[in-house]
Amino acid sequence: MALAIVQRAAAVPLAPAMRQASSLLSRTPISTSSQSPILSTAAIARRRGYSIQTSRSFQTSARLAAPGDGGRGGGAGGFGAPPTYFQKDDTERLPVNTIIRFVPQQTAWLVERMGKFHRILQPGLAVLIPFIDRIAYVKSLKESAIEIPSQSAITADNVTLDLDGVLYTRVFDAYKASYGVEDAEYAISQLAQTTMRSEIGQLSLDHVLKERATLNTNITAAINEAAQAWGVTCLRYEIRDIHAPLPVVDAMHRQVTAERSKRAEILESEGQRQSAINIAEGRKQSAILASEAERAERINHAAGEAEAILLRANATAAGIDSVARSIAQGAGAAQSAVSLSVAEKYVEAFGRLAKEGTAIVVPGNVGDIGSMIATAMSVYGKVGDAQAKTVAKQLLDQQANAPQEPSIPSPPGSGSGTGKN
Repeated sequence: MALAIVQRAAAVPLAPAMRQASSLLSRTPISTSSQSPILSTAAIARRRGYSIQTSRSFQTSARLAAPGDGGRGGGAGGFGAPPTYFQKDDTERLPVNTIIRFVPQQTAWLVERMGKFHRILQPGLAVLIPFIDRIAYVKSLKESAIEIPSQSAITADNVTLDLDGVLYTRVFDAYKASYGVEDAEYAISQLAQTTMRSEIGQLSLDHVLKERATLNTNITAAINEAAQAWGVTCLRYEIRDIHAPLPVVDAMHRQVTAERSKRAEILESEGQRQSAINIAEGRKQSAILASEAERAERINHAAGEAEAILLRANATAAGIDSVARSIAQGAGAAQSAVSLSVAEKYVEAFGRLAKEGTAIVVPGNVGDIGSMIATAMSVYGKVGDAQAKTVAKQLLDQQANAPQEPSIPSPPGSGSGTGKN
């Protein structure tokens, strides 16, 4: 009856198996002995290679307890030890020694011979000695994910945070993972929680929110430093969620709102400032361009006026020169022509003055054309006399400045003096 209980309980988790075993034992007469029926069924199950365990948990480890029991995942502790995560399935039975076994890929089977570690079976064919060899542990060499439950941590600025994460591990030494630690997953999870609290306590809230990558790296390094003796390496640690108290969250929201309002006002003022600068710069450039245009216009106008004056002066000089040459060549006839031209211009000028409404003082004999012509001719004569005097003076100056030739002495006896006969 006890064997039937063990066989039926081995296929289900501990709690249903215990309830079923208790109900069966309550209806079965049991003789008094030094060992309880539960321990007897556990011993029978152990001898037949069965294991009864509960599902994996970090807080509780309720299971059948038998002093000195072996069994899967427990080593020397057996059923009394916490469950081991690095097993394919907590409810799965350990492989039974059937002399010839095939070890799956990425799996390590640890064999004990007469209760002592013997060897590690590699993937492939394995031959065991019946009744002497026993498969004590099954370790998966694949990468595994351990969920770290939510926990509280206090930052350097005294803010309480609730954090949870995921830890990725892999067994690199099956012997150390089996005999170096009772429960590798439980130990690593506890180490991850304490390390997280320690790292969070060194950072302020702002740095925790901004430096997740650095925090994950530091936690991974701290876990690997301690987990080497357990035959497990931590590949990476990832913080999933960070929950802050509601007052802190509200303050952060207000801070973000104020920061964004500040940025908006700064951007708006910068825009207005840049707009004013652009307008002033445009006005400045416009004034500069206008002044340069006016300057260029004045320069061009002055250059045109100067060129016109120069051309008029050259034309006047050429005309005067031509008239002078004509006068010099024409002698008396030219003088008469000039006198006639001057008289005509004189009369023409008085005619223009008479057309305009201007009060002027004129000679009394304006109506006498003859006297006007005579006056004009006298003016021309005076001008001619002045020009003649000027020309004569220039000729005398040229003669005075010219070098004189040395005088040749006359021969004796020949002279034009006032000699006496």
